[in-house]
Amino acid sequence: MPNILGWKFGIVVSEWNSGIMENLLVGCKDTLIRHGANINDIVTYQVPGSFELPVGAKILANKNQVDAIICLGCLIKGDTAHDEYIASAVANGLTQIGVMFDIPCIFGVLTVLNEQQAIDRSGGKYGNKGVEAAVTAIRMAALKRLL
Repeated sequence: MPNILGWKFGIVVSEWNSGIMENLLVGCKDTLIRHGANINDIVTYQVPGSFELPVGAKILANKNQVDAIICLGCLIKGDTAHDEYIASAVANGLTQIGVMFDIPCIFGVLTVLNEQQAIDRSGGKYGNKGVEAAVTAIRMAALKRLL
């Protein structure tokens, strides 16, 4: 992993499922700092829910001041297919933003069947997907700098 001192990262985080989101955010920020990022080079913005992540990412991308954007959210399956529609829209939206603005735009959204699965993936027995999102952002930002 490269030393990322001086690199800038934007994190867009959903407010829904706040306990899960806090764990993902801490894991994400800690990972960036552990690899050399300065806390002052990490900006964090909240959006109401996961559906709003692409718009938050686009607003951040418009400023063109970050090396990568990390989007964190949590979608827990309910009685309908609502979560599937949101997950698909968010994934497509973030992909479009990354391609349109030539900025790595990382999908750090948990798509789980129940709250326990979210807990397990936000610092529980399956690790912290916020950490994985940060590592992905570093690797993609490094690739962009290399090419």
